[in-house]
Amino acid sequence: MGAGRVADEATGGARVEGNMLLLGEGVRIRFIRTLRLPESGTHELPPGLGEFPLRRVEDYPDTVPPQWRAKGGVMLPVYLREAMWLSFGGSREPAALQVGVGKVCAVSGERWTGRLSRKPQNYVVLPRQPWLDGINSGDGTVRQFVAVPLGLGATVEGQVTGEETTGGVQLQAFALSPRELRKWREAERERALRVRPAAPGSAPAGFGYGAPPQAPMAAAPAPAPRASAPAMGLGVGGSMRQEVYQDDRKPAAWADSPAARVFVHLVTPPEWRRITGEDAPPSPVDRAAYTRAGLPWYDYYDETGADLPAAGPLGAVKPVGDWLGDDHTPWVPPVPGQVIPLGNAPRPGEPVQDGDW
Repeated sequence: MGAGRVADEATGGARVEGNMLLLGEGVRIRFIRTLRLPESGTHELPPGLGEFPLRRVEDYPDTVPPQWRAKGGVMLPVYLREAMWLSFGGSREPAALQVGVGKVCAVSGERWTGRLSRKPQNYVVLPRQPWLDGINSGDGTVRQFVAVPLGLGATVEGQVTGEETTGGVQLQAFALSPRELRKWREAERERALRVRPAAPGSAPAGFGYGAPPQAPMAAAPAPAPRASAPAMGLGVGGSMRQEVYQDDRKPAAWADSPAARVFVHLVTPPEWRRITGEDAPPSPVDRAAYTRAGLPWYDYYDETGADLPAAGPLGAVKPVGDWLGDDHTPWVPPVPGQVIPLGNAPRPGEPVQDGDW
Protein backbone atom coordinates (compact mmCIF):
# COMPACT_ATOMS: atom_id res chain seq x y z
CA MET A 1 0.00 0.00 0.00
CA GLY A 2 1.51 3.32 -1.05
CA ALA A 3 0.91 6.16 1.31
CA GLY A 4 2.67 9.18 -0.07
CA ARG A 5 1.77 12.55 -1.39
CA VAL A 6 4.78 13.36 -3.48
CA ALA A 7 5.15 16.34 -5.74
CA ASP A 8 4.65 14.82 -9.28
CA GLU A 9 3.81 16.16 -12.48
CA ALA A 10 -4.38 17.62 -15.99
CA THR A 11 -6.59 17.65 -20.58
CA GLY A 12 -10.55 19.25 -25.90
CA GLY A 13 -13.40 17.86 -23.73
CA ALA A 14 -13.30 15.41 -20.88
CA ARG A 15 -11.50 12.08 -21.20
CA VAL A 16 -10.62 9.14 -19.01
CA GLU A 17 -7.23 7.42 -19.02
CA GLY A 18 -7.23 4.58 -16.54
CA ASN A 19 -8.38 6.14 -13.28
CA MET A 20 -7.39 9.66 -14.33
CA LEU A 21 -9.83 12.30 -15.55
CA LEU A 22 -8.49 14.73 -18.18
CA LEU A 23 -10.25 18.04 -18.83
CA GLY A 24 -9.31 20.09 -21.86
CA GLU A 25 -5.61 19.98 -22.70
CA GLY A 26 -4.08 20.80 -19.36
CA VAL A 27 -5.97 19.40 -16.36
CA ARG A 28 -5.46 15.99 -14.81
CA ILE A 29 -7.52 14.87 -11.84
CA ARG A 30 -7.32 11.72 -9.74
CA PHE A 31 -9.74 10.86 -6.95
CA ILE A 32 -7.78 9.52 -3.99
CA ARG A 33 -9.00 7.28 -1.18
CA THR A 34 -7.82 8.36 2.25
CA LEU A 35 -8.28 8.07 5.99
CA ARG A 36 -11.22 9.89 7.55
CA LEU A 37 -10.13 12.46 10.12
CA PRO A 38 -11.74 13.04 13.52
CA GLU A 39 -14.33 15.80 13.42
CA SER A 40 -12.66 17.75 16.21
CA GLY A 41 -9.31 19.50 16.06
CA THR A 42 -7.17 20.42 13.06
CA HIS A 43 -4.88 17.78 11.56
CA GLU A 44 -2.06 17.20 9.10
CA LEU A 45 -2.76 16.07 5.54
CA PRO A 46 -3.88 12.43 5.55
CA PRO A 47 -2.16 9.96 3.22
CA GLY A 48 -3.30 8.62 -0.11
CA LEU A 49 -4.51 5.00 -0.05
CA GLY A 50 -4.79 4.52 -3.79
CA GLU A 51 -7.05 5.78 -6.55
CA PHE A 52 -10.79 5.35 -6.83
CA PRO A 53 -11.62 3.38 -9.99
CA LEU A 54 -13.22 5.61 -12.59
CA ARG A 55 -15.64 4.50 -15.33
CA ARG A 56 -17.55 6.34 -18.06
CA VAL A 57 -21.33 6.36 -17.63
CA GLU A 58 -21.83 5.89 -21.37
CA ASP A 59 -20.07 2.51 -21.24
CA TYR A 60 -22.95 1.05 -19.18
CA PRO A 61 -26.11 2.22 -21.00
CA ASP A 62 -28.16 -0.83 -19.98
CA THR A 63 -27.44 -0.71 -16.25
CA VAL A 64 -27.03 2.92 -15.18
CA PRO A 65 -30.17 4.83 -14.17
CA PRO A 66 -31.71 6.86 -17.03
CA GLN A 67 -31.05 10.16 -15.25
CA TRP A 68 -27.35 9.30 -15.12
CA ARG A 69 -27.29 8.69 -18.86
CA ALA A 70 -28.82 12.13 -19.34
CA LYS A 71 -26.07 13.77 -17.26
CA GLY A 72 -23.29 11.66 -18.74
CA GLY A 73 -19.93 11.97 -17.09
CA VAL A 74 -18.09 9.40 -15.02
CA MET A 75 -18.72 7.39 -11.86
CA LEU A 76 -16.73 5.95 -8.98
CA PRO A 77 -17.60 3.69 -6.02
CA VAL A 78 -17.51 5.08 -2.51
CA TYR A 79 -18.44 3.71 0.92
CA LEU A 80 -20.68 5.48 3.40
CA ARG A 81 -18.52 7.99 5.34
CA GLU A 82 -15.48 7.27 3.17
CA ALA A 83 -13.17 10.27 2.69
CA MET A 84 -11.48 11.39 -0.52
CA TRP A 85 -9.20 14.08 -1.90
CA LEU A 86 -8.67 15.37 -5.42
CA SER A 87 -5.14 15.29 -6.80
CA PHE A 88 -4.21 17.72 -9.59
CA GLY A 89 -0.70 16.37 -10.12
CA GLY A 90 0.30 16.52 -13.77
CA SER A 91 -1.56 19.74 -14.57
CA ARG A 92 1.15 21.39 -16.65
CA GLU A 93 -0.49 24.54 -18.05
CA PRO A 94 -2.42 27.09 -15.98
CA ALA A 95 -6.12 26.42 -15.55
CA ALA A 96 -8.98 27.68 -13.41
CA LEU A 97 -10.86 24.67 -12.06
CA GLN A 98 -14.32 24.92 -10.55
CA VAL A 99 -15.21 22.18 -8.05
CA GLY A 100 -18.86 21.71 -7.13
CA VAL A 101 -20.32 19.38 -4.50
CA GLY A 102 -24.00 18.96 -5.31
CA LYS A 103 -23.67 22.16 -7.41
CA VAL A 104 -22.41 24.15 -4.44
CA CYS A 105 -18.94 25.63 -5.00
CA ALA A 106 -16.42 24.00 -2.67
CA VAL A 107 -14.32 27.20 -2.70
CA SER A 108 -16.86 30.04 -2.33
CA GLY A 109 -19.91 28.22 -0.92
CA GLU A 110 -22.08 29.88 -3.57
CA ARG A 111 -24.47 27.98 -5.84
CA TRP A 112 -22.91 26.66 -9.04
CA THR A 113 -22.98 29.18 -11.88
CA GLY A 114 -20.61 27.67 -14.44
CA ARG A 115 -18.87 31.05 -14.74
CA LEU A 116 -15.67 32.24 -13.11
CA SER A 117 -16.01 34.79 -10.34
CA ARG A 118 -13.38 36.65 -8.34
CA LYS A 119 -15.57 38.16 -5.60
CA PRO A 120 -15.72 35.66 -4.08
CA GLN A 121 -13.26 33.45 -5.96
CA ASN A 122 -15.08 30.29 -7.04
CA TYR A 123 -12.24 28.19 -8.44
CA VAL A 124 -8.78 26.86 -7.69
CA VAL A 125 -5.76 27.75 -9.81
CA LEU A 126 -3.74 24.92 -11.33
CA PRO A 127 -1.00 23.86 -11.20
CA ARG A 128 -0.47 26.10 -8.16
CA GLN A 129 -3.08 24.15 -6.18
CA PRO A 130 -1.62 20.64 -5.90
CA TRP A 131 -4.74 19.06 -4.39
CA LEU A 132 -8.06 19.77 -2.70
CA ASP A 133 -9.14 17.70 0.29
CA GLY A 134 -12.36 19.47 1.23
CA ILE A 135 -14.41 22.64 1.35
CA ASN A 136 -12.67 25.94 1.99
CA SER A 137 -12.92 26.89 5.67
CA GLY A 138 -10.35 29.73 5.60
CA ASP A 139 -7.37 30.44 7.84
CA GLY A 140 -5.28 27.88 5.98
CA THR A 141 -7.71 24.99 6.51
CA VAL A 142 -10.24 22.87 4.65
CA ARG A 143 -12.86 20.45 5.96
CA GLN A 144 -12.54 16.95 4.57
CA PHE A 145 -14.78 15.58 1.82
CA VAL A 146 -16.83 12.65 3.23
CA ALA A 147 -19.41 10.62 1.30
CA VAL A 148 -23.00 10.47 2.57
CA PRO A 149 -26.32 9.52 0.95
CA LEU A 150 -28.79 12.13 -0.20
CA GLY A 151 -32.00 12.49 1.75
CA LEU A 152 -30.58 12.97 5.25
CA GLY A 153 -29.67 16.63 4.88
CA ALA A 154 -26.03 15.86 5.72
CA THR A 155 -24.47 16.90 2.41
CA VAL A 156 -22.98 20.32 1.78
CA GLU A 157 -25.69 20.72 -0.86
CA GLY A 158 -28.47 20.02 1.63
CA GLN A 159 -27.10 22.31 4.31
CA VAL A 160 -26.34 25.26 2.02
CA THR A 161 -29.35 25.13 -0.33
CA GLY A 162 -31.96 23.37 1.81
CA GLU A 163 -32.50 20.63 -0.77
CA GLU A 164 -30.69 17.56 -2.05
CA THR A 165 -31.41 17.02 -5.72
CA THR A 166 -28.01 16.87 -7.44
CA GLY A 167 -25.37 15.00 -5.44
CA GLY A 168 -22.05 13.95 -6.90
CA VAL A 169 -19.16 16.21 -7.87
CA GLN A 170 -19.09 18.75 -10.69
CA LEU A 171 -15.87 19.87 -12.38
CA GLN A 172 -15.30 22.57 -14.97
CA ALA A 173 -11.95 23.80 -16.31
CA PHE A 174 -11.05 27.11 -17.97
CA ALA A 175 -7.76 27.61 -19.83
CA LEU A 176 -5.92 30.89 -20.17
CA SER A 177 -7.09 33.17 -22.95
CA PRO A 178 -5.22 32.58 -26.23
CA ARG A 179 -3.14 35.74 -25.74
CA GLU A 180 -2.24 34.93 -22.14
CA LEU A 181 -1.48 31.32 -23.02
CA ARG A 182 0.97 32.41 -25.74
CA LYS A 183 2.69 34.74 -23.26
CA TRP A 184 2.88 32.01 -20.62
CA ARG A 185 4.33 29.46 -23.04
CA GLU A 186 6.96 31.92 -24.26
CA ALA A 187 7.94 32.73 -20.68
CA GLU A 188 8.21 29.01 -19.93
CA ARG A 189 10.48 28.45 -22.95
CA GLU A 190 12.75 31.28 -21.84
CA ARG A 191 12.82 29.99 -18.27
CA ALA A 192 13.71 26.49 -19.48
CA LEU A 193 16.69 27.88 -21.37
CA ARG A 194 17.96 29.65 -18.23
CA VAL A 195 17.59 26.71 -15.87
CA ARG A 196 20.04 23.86 -16.01
CA PRO A 197 18.27 20.48 -16.07
CA ALA A 198 18.26 18.77 -12.68
CA ALA A 199 20.08 15.50 -12.21
CA PRO A 200 17.79 12.49 -12.52
CA GLY A 201 16.02 11.84 -9.24
CA SER A 202 17.29 15.03 -7.64
CA ALA A 203 13.88 16.58 -7.08
CA PRO A 204 10.26 15.53 -7.35
CA ALA A 205 8.23 16.88 -10.24
CA GLY A 206 4.86 17.39 -8.61
CA PHE A 207 2.51 16.06 -5.97
CA GLY A 208 1.20 12.53 -6.16
CA TYR A 209 0.65 9.41 -4.15
CA GLY A 210 0.63 5.77 -4.79
CA ALA A 211 -0.87 2.41 -4.06
CA PRO A 212 -0.35 -0.92 -5.77
CA PRO A 213 -2.94 -1.54 -8.44
CA GLN A 214 -5.85 -3.76 -7.50
CA ALA A 215 -5.95 -7.09 -9.25
CA PRO A 216 -8.46 -6.88 -12.11
CA MET A 217 -11.83 -8.38 -11.34
CA ALA A 218 -13.48 -10.73 -13.78
CA ALA A 219 -16.58 -9.05 -15.13
CA ALA A 220 -19.77 -10.71 -13.95
CA PRO A 221 -22.97 -10.67 -15.99
CA ALA A 222 -24.84 -7.49 -15.17
CA PRO A 223 -28.32 -7.90 -13.75
CA ALA A 224 -31.33 -6.19 -15.23
CA PRO A 225 -31.24 -2.39 -15.19
CA ARG A 226 -33.03 -0.50 -12.49
CA ALA A 227 -34.87 2.80 -12.79
CA SER A 228 -32.97 4.52 -10.00
CA ALA A 229 -30.03 4.01 -7.67
CA PRO A 230 -29.14 5.31 -4.20
CA ALA A 231 -27.67 8.76 -4.77
CA MET A 232 -24.56 9.88 -2.89
CA GLY A 233 -23.13 13.31 -2.23
CA LEU A 234 -20.36 14.90 -0.18
CA GLY A 235 -20.62 16.15 3.37
CA VAL A 236 -17.72 17.28 5.53
CA GLY A 237 -15.57 15.71 8.18
CA GLY A 238 -12.58 16.93 10.15
CA SER A 239 -10.43 19.98 9.53
CA MET A 240 -6.89 19.88 8.15
CA ARG A 241 -4.15 22.38 7.36
CA GLN A 242 -4.39 23.23 3.67
CA GLU A 243 -4.46 26.55 1.82
CA VAL A 244 -6.81 27.34 -1.04
CA TYR A 245 -4.72 29.79 -3.01
CA GLN A 246 -5.86 33.19 -4.20
CA ASP A 247 -5.61 33.84 -7.96
CA ASP A 248 -2.95 36.47 -8.69
CA ARG A 249 -3.91 36.91 -12.37
CA LYS A 250 -6.36 39.46 -13.72
CA PRO A 251 -9.87 38.07 -14.37
CA ALA A 252 -9.46 38.82 -18.11
CA ALA A 253 -6.54 36.35 -18.24
CA TRP A 254 -8.94 33.41 -18.39
CA ALA A 255 -10.93 32.19 -21.40
CA ASP A 256 -14.59 33.18 -21.55
CA SER A 257 -15.84 29.61 -22.04
CA PRO A 258 -14.73 26.38 -20.35
CA ALA A 259 -12.44 23.90 -22.04
CA ALA A 260 -14.36 20.98 -20.53
CA ARG A 261 -16.78 20.03 -17.78
CA VAL A 262 -17.91 16.73 -16.28
CA PHE A 263 -20.36 15.31 -13.74
CA VAL A 264 -18.90 12.74 -11.34
CA HIS A 265 -21.49 10.30 -9.95
CA LEU A 266 -20.78 8.73 -6.56
CA VAL A 267 -21.94 5.09 -6.43
CA THR A 268 -22.46 2.78 -3.46
CA PRO A 269 -20.41 -0.45 -3.68
CA PRO A 270 -23.51 -2.68 -4.22
CA GLU A 271 -24.67 -0.43 -7.05
CA TRP A 272 -21.17 -0.37 -8.53
CA ARG A 273 -21.22 -4.16 -8.64
CA ARG A 274 -24.70 -4.18 -10.21
CA ILE A 275 -23.83 -1.57 -12.84
CA THR A 276 -20.30 -2.58 -13.81
CA GLY A 277 -20.03 -6.23 -12.76
CA GLU A 278 -16.88 -5.32 -10.78
CA ASP A 279 -16.28 -5.37 -7.05
CA ALA A 280 -15.49 -2.03 -5.43
CA PRO A 281 -12.09 -1.77 -3.70
CA PRO A 282 -12.14 -2.94 -0.07
CA SER A 283 -12.93 -0.41 2.62
CA PRO A 284 -9.82 1.66 3.56
CA VAL A 285 -7.50 0.39 6.29
CA ASP A 286 -8.40 1.67 9.73
CA ARG A 287 -6.47 4.64 11.07
CA ALA A 288 -4.94 2.88 14.06
CA ALA A 289 -3.34 0.18 11.87
CA TYR A 290 -1.98 2.80 9.51
CA THR A 291 -0.38 4.82 12.30
CA ARG A 292 1.02 1.75 14.08
CA ALA A 293 2.73 0.77 10.83
CA GLY A 294 4.65 4.06 10.91
CA LEU A 295 3.40 5.24 7.52
CA PRO A 296 3.61 8.99 6.83
CA TRP A 297 1.28 11.96 7.10
CA TYR A 298 2.06 15.30 5.41
CA ASP A 299 2.36 19.02 6.08
CA TYR A 300 2.40 21.19 2.93
CA TYR A 301 3.57 24.79 3.17
CA ASP A 302 4.08 27.51 0.55
CA GLU A 303 5.20 30.87 1.90
CA THR A 304 4.67 32.58 -1.48
CA GLY A 305 0.94 31.84 -1.68
CA ALA A 306 -2.02 33.85 -0.37
CA ASP A 307 -4.82 31.81 1.19
CA LEU A 308 -8.44 32.64 0.40
CA PRO A 309 -10.62 33.80 3.31
CA ALA A 310 -13.32 31.56 4.72
CA ALA A 311 -16.36 31.11 2.48
CA GLY A 312 -19.38 32.52 4.33
CA PRO A 313 -22.04 29.98 3.21
CA LEU A 314 -19.73 27.07 4.12
CA GLY A 315 -19.11 28.23 7.68
CA ALA A 316 -22.35 26.77 9.02
CA VAL A 317 -21.96 23.33 7.41
CA LYS A 318 -22.02 20.67 10.13
CA PRO A 319 -19.91 17.48 9.98
CA VAL A 320 -21.51 14.21 8.98
CA GLY A 321 -21.21 12.93 12.54
CA ASP A 322 -23.92 15.36 13.58
CA TRP A 323 -26.27 13.57 11.20
CA LEU A 324 -25.06 9.96 11.25
CA GLY A 325 -23.85 9.68 14.84
CA ASP A 326 -20.40 9.52 16.39
CA ASP A 327 -17.50 7.78 14.72
CA HIS A 328 -16.47 5.06 17.16
CA THR A 329 -13.32 4.07 15.29
CA PRO A 330 -10.44 4.81 17.69
CA TRP A 331 -8.26 7.75 16.70
CA VAL A 332 -4.51 7.19 16.84
CA PRO A 333 -2.67 10.43 16.00
CA PRO A 334 0.62 10.30 14.08
CA VAL A 335 3.79 10.72 16.06
CA PRO A 336 5.99 13.72 15.09
CA GLY A 337 8.39 11.64 13.02
CA GLN A 338 5.54 10.47 10.78
CA VAL A 339 4.66 13.99 9.58
CA ILE A 340 6.67 14.87 6.47
CA PRO A 341 6.97 18.57 5.47
CA LEU A 342 6.36 19.34 1.80
CA GLY A 343 6.72 22.54 -0.23
CA ASN A 344 9.09 25.22 1.06
CA ALA A 345 8.42 24.71 4.76
CA PRO A 346 11.46 25.22 7.01
CA ARG A 347 12.59 21.85 8.29
CA PRO A 348 12.92 21.68 12.07
CA GLY A 349 16.22 20.67 13.57
CA GLU A 350 18.49 21.86 10.75
CA PRO A 351 21.67 23.66 11.91
CA VAL A 352 21.87 27.45 11.76
CA GLN A 353 25.11 28.85 10.33
CA ASP A 354 26.76 31.70 12.26
CA GLY A 355 28.51 34.58 10.51
CA ASP A 356 30.42 37.80 11.05
CA TRP A 357 28.81 40.26 13.49
